[in-house]
Amino acid sequence: MPESKKKKPSVTYADAGVDISSGDRTKQRIKYLAQRTFTKNVLSEIGGFGGLFKLDTVKYKNPVLVSSADGVGTKLKVAFDLNVHHTVGADLVNHCVNDIAVQGAVPLFFLDYLASGILEPEVTEKVVTGLAEACRANGCALIGGETAQMPGFYTDGEYDLAGFIVGVVDRDKVITGSKIKAGDVLIGLPSTGLHTNGYSLARKLFFEVAKYKPEQYVNALKEKAGAALMKTHRSYLGIIQKLVASDLTVGMAHITGGGITENLPRILPKGTCASIDLGSWPVLPIFEHLRELGNVEQEEMLRTFNMGIGLIAVIPAEKFKRVKGMLDRASEKFYVIGRIGKGERKVTYS
Repeated sequence: MPESKKKKPSVTYADAGVDISSGDRTKQRIKYLAQRTFTKNVLSEIGGFGGLFKLDTVKYKNPVLVSSADGVGTKLKVAFDLNVHHTVGADLVNHCVNDIAVQGAVPLFFLDYLASGILEPEVTEKVVTGLAEACRANGCALIGGETAQMPGFYTDGEYDLAGFIVGVVDRDKVITGSKIKAGDVLIGLPSTGLHTNGYSLARKLFFEVAKYKPEQYVNALKEKAGAALMKTHRSYLGIIQKLVASDLTVGMAHITGGGITENLPRILPKGTCASIDLGSWPVLPIFEHLRELGNVEQEEMLRTFNMGIGLIAVIPAEKFKRVKGMLDRASEKFYVIGRIGKGERKVTYS
C-alpha cells in the first residue's frame, strides 16, 4: 500500500493526558461523600449540570442570599510536601463559612472546584472527605462542583482547590457594620494558626531562610514545621450565631489576607476608627518565630498574618457584660483587644 494511503493512528483524549474513565470512577467514589451532607432542601443528585436547592423561606420574611468564593492558596504546597490532603477541604469550607457568617448569614450550600494535571482518585477522595465533613459540621450541603483534569497545566502531584458558598439571612438582620459607633468594644477570638493566609511568606521563611524540612521538629514551636503550618482554619459559625441570635454584635470581621490592618476597616462606617492594643492577647509562637526568622517588621507582620486573632466582633459597651457571660458559659476564649473611636476609617496600634 502506498505510503500516502496508510491509515493514520487514532489519537485519543487519554493520549493528551486526560483519563475520562478515571474521572468517572473518581466521581463515583466521591458521590456518596457529598450525599451524606444533603439536607431536605437539596433537589438534585451529584452529576447533573447544576445543583438544585429549594429555598425554605418560612423562617425568613425577607430573605437575602449571601455568597462568597475563595481558595486555599499556597498552603496547598505544604499539603503536597506532606502528602496530607484531608484537612485542606475543611480549610476551604470554614474560610467561606466565616466570610458569610460575619454578615449574619446561615450557610445553605457549597460547591467546590478541584483541578489537577493528572487525576489521582485517592487524593481527590481525601480532599472531598475534608470538604464533606466540614460541610456537615457547618450545616450546609455539598451539592456539586467541578473536578478538572488539566495535563500540562499543573505539576504532577499538585492541584488547585477553590469553593463557592451561599447562605441566607433576613434583610433586617444583615450585619453591615453601619451601627458601629465610638465607644464600642472590640473582642477577638483566637485563631488556630495561619488559617489560610500568609503562606507565601511563611513558606519562604521556613523552607528557604531557615531551610526546614516539613517533617523537621522545630524546638521554638514544640512541633514539626509542616504540622505547625497545616493547622486547620477554624470555623466561628457557632459562636457567631449565638452573638447574632441575641443581638449582641453590630459588626464582625473575619481576619484573613491583610490581617487586622486591612480586614477590620472593611466594616467600619465613615467617621470611625479602631484602636488595637497589641499586648491584649497572646501571640501564637509560630508568628513570633516567623518574625525572628526574617527580621520581619511589625507593620509587615500585621498586614500579612492574623497574629492569633481569627475573628473580631464589635460589641456595644452596654452589652459587653452579657457577651462576656455568654462566652464564659460556652467556654470560649476571647480577648478585649481595643475600642472604636472617632476618626479616619483605619486601624491604629498601641
